[in-house]
Amino acid sequence: MTFGEQPAYLRVAGDLRKKIVDGQLPPHTRLPSQAKIREEYGVSDTVALEARKVLMAEGLVEGRSGSGTYVRERPVPRRVARSGFRPERGATPFRQEQADAAVHGTWESSSEQTDACAAIAERLGIEPGDRVMRTKYLFREGGEPMMLSTSWEPLALTGRTPVMLPEEGPLGGMGVVERMRAIDVIVDNVTEEVGARPGLAEELVLLGGVPGHVVLVIQRTYFASGRPVETADVVVPADRYRAAYHLPVK
Repeated sequence: MTFGEQPAYLRVAGDLRKKIVDGQLPPHTRLPSQAKIREEYGVSDTVALEARKVLMAEGLVEGRSGSGTYVRERPVPRRVARSGFRPERGATPFRQEQADAAVHGTWESSSEQTDACAAIAERLGIEPGDRVMRTKYLFREGGEPMMLSTSWEPLALTGRTPVMLPEEGPLGGMGVVERMRAIDVIVDNVTEEVGARPGLAEELVLLGGVPGHVVLVIQRTYFASGRPVETADVVVPADRYRAAYHLPVK
């Protein structure tokens, strides 16, 4: 194979991908069988199998038990709007994450005290093993799972205060900025790092994805006078959502 030449299985996968994107193989159409691919493209069984695996890993097709492999419905990506750390007064966690007045969503959450692992401790500027409040969220849009979020707050800051539990108490559901203000901690900065990776099995079960699907991971940290007061991982399916940023110009 010369430099720049694609392996046969990628060339076959590329042609099948083009047919899917162009509509020659519309959603719910059965993908040509391995034998058909071998015959049409003049390749071996191994090449045909690897080409099908590529399309499955890309989320373009899905296997149906006892029936075959079919083209998946391709969702039109929607926006997960990011507009900085200052929410509307009374904003819920979903509002804080979604920041889109046209969206009406619901969420489930659960909080528990735990020890900070090394990675979370570094993000919060505390020692590994220090106690944190971990809160997990599952957000839905129109009943459809659309986002996961796991946040960590140092109990050295919020412990034994009315805002120790993000979703309970007098300021439950008000968001990080409002809750911290209630204990005289003024959030003045936020950072977000966006990356992508294959979804973990437990994430894809909750989000309705299939093995191999890619997720966007937004790693967010709130600061008050340089001190990290909350950090979170926000996870959204990359095939269904795009992170859209609306940042003020100073």
